[in-house]
Amino acid sequence: MDFDDQLRRYFGTDDLATIAPTTLETGIDRMKVDFGMEKDKGRRFALWTLMYMFGASPDLDVAFDNEDERNTARDFMDMMDKAAEG
Repeated sequence: MDFDDQLRRYFGTDDLATIAPTTLETGIDRMKVDFGMEKDKGRRFALWTLMYMFGASPDLDVAFDNEDERNTARDFMDMMDKAAEG
């Protein structure tokens, strides 16, 4: 899953600065639906990371069935926190 492709799919643009608040809300809702229906673990994780970046991801215990997946998500969260620091 390419980040820009996902932005275009859910928000109609790959330019974050041009996403209107209503478009953002609608796109996030669509991501949540797709996340709930997605069976492929890789695609599911990619959707979760995108939702996380928009502050809309479900809790780890809800999003992922096993501890390995939750730990991978925690690693991603830590990586994002470190990137935001510097």
